[in-house]
Amino acid sequence: MATTKFKGTDVQLLGNQVNVGDKAPQITVVNSDGLGDVVVGGAQGHKQLIIVVPSLDTGVCATETRNFNAKASSLNGVKPVIVSLDLPFAAGRFCSTEGITNLTVTSDFRNKEFANAYGVLLGGSVLAGVTCRAIFAVNEEGIVTYKEIVPEITEEPNYDAALAAVK
Repeated sequence: MATTKFKGTDVQLLGNQVNVGDKAPQITVVNSDGLGDVVVGGAQGHKQLIIVVPSLDTGVCATETRNFNAKASSLNGVKPVIVSLDLPFAAGRFCSTEGITNLTVTSDFRNKEFANAYGVLLGGSVLAGVTCRAIFAVNEEGIVTYKEIVPEITEEPNYDAALAAVK
């Protein structure tokens, strides 16, 4: 059973665990800008940086998204995507307010298909039903080349390792 921590307490991760070397499941999520479909994972002919956050409405997630937005402009040939379970309307407001223009910000709110397919859905805690904090790098052929399940949900990810994985 895979776990992460929330304020020091173990939290179970539900769904299929995707690991380095696996084919990244191709999942459709909802764009926060216009409610259109966005496909993440799978072979797309370009690298993908899939950044999973519990909620853009928290300080750590907001900071992480702003940091990746600032760094994303230097990523040539990489599609960086934020995935959360926030409603697309709330995510859209966040992007507008924070000037998030270098990332595609999406929601898995319809059926949690992404969260289950990638094994990032939290179970059995006060945060049950949202995603953990995680990053997946996927190459042009759709293979996972980097994975980080952040050990403590309240902490930021390893930005340098994630960015190095897609350069």
